[in-house]
Amino acid sequence: MATFERVTAADLRLMQGLAQRVTATRPELVNSDASFGELAWTWGRGHAVDSASWARRLWFSGGNLVAWGWAFLPHRVRRSDGSVKDVTGAYLAYQVHPDHAGLVDEVIDWYDGAAAGVDRTVRPGTADEFALERWAAHGYATDPAALGDTGSWMRLNERDLTDVARPVLPDGFRFRTADEAGPRAAVRAHVDAWAPSTYSAESYEGVRRTASYRGDLHILVEAPDGTIAASTILWLDEANRTVEFEPVGTHPAYRRRGLARAMLLHGMRRARAAGATHATVACLGAPGHPQARGLYDSVGFRELSRDAPLIRTTPQD
Repeated sequence: MATFERVTAADLRLMQGLAQRVTATRPELVNSDASFGELAWTWGRGHAVDSASWARRLWFSGGNLVAWGWAFLPHRVRRSDGSVKDVTGAYLAYQVHPDHAGLVDEVIDWYDGAAAGVDRTVRPGTADEFALERWAAHGYATDPAALGDTGSWMRLNERDLTDVARPVLPDGFRFRTADEAGPRAAVRAHVDAWAPSTYSAESYEGVRRTASYRGDLHILVEAPDGTIAASTILWLDEANRTVEFEPVGTHPAYRRRGLARAMLLHGMRRARAAGATHATVACLGAPGHPQARGLYDSVGFRELSRDAPLIRTTPQD
């Protein structure tokens, strides 16, 4: 496989800048994996371990980044329970500024070259009709597995922060921040919520090194016995005065106690104090994944956009 440029911290800041510019004018066209917070989270947690399987290309106009492609190529994943998984296909995250929509063909051609010989998937937004036409013209079709009852398509949700209810925790539970609880607690909270997970102390160090991470906006819920029962990171886009929750997770032993709901409300109130007026959070949208969708609906989030999973299989090459 050919050698390509890897995604650097400087690239990440440029990509986040494009996300901010698109968010300011056409938020429905920000792909679910190309938002300000999602970019930081993906790069931070995976850079130390997965960056050798990343490839990227950037497109500029007048000195400004106007499009980018980030290909996740086949690689081996090692998880916290000791298991190993081989990822045999490729996935593309990308964003094109709507004023330069024609570049989507160049993004597709680049991706086809970077991931030649393997199955290739991508998730443009359903609102981007031009991009959907171009992907179809290049041989990409709807991915039936991703759109099934337990499929992997994503829904982006939004709400304003003008009226946020007061959070209520069960007796003995309390809110903490990652700054207060420390790195070990922050890592344990994520691994417990998402086990088996690839997350590690090294992953968290990468997250902390991203320019947009704030430990005071990394919210934890501590149980009476000291266990971190739930956690989330809030990514504050100061330019657009919006905050994104990513990820949001609860320890299996502490689910269905209202902890995540209280944590989201607490996070929104902290974000509002930090200057945010708007919040977003993504979740699986398929009917077979009602839990997160119901949680976000219960605290006032409503659908802003959703993605359209596409696939091109190797026999078409």
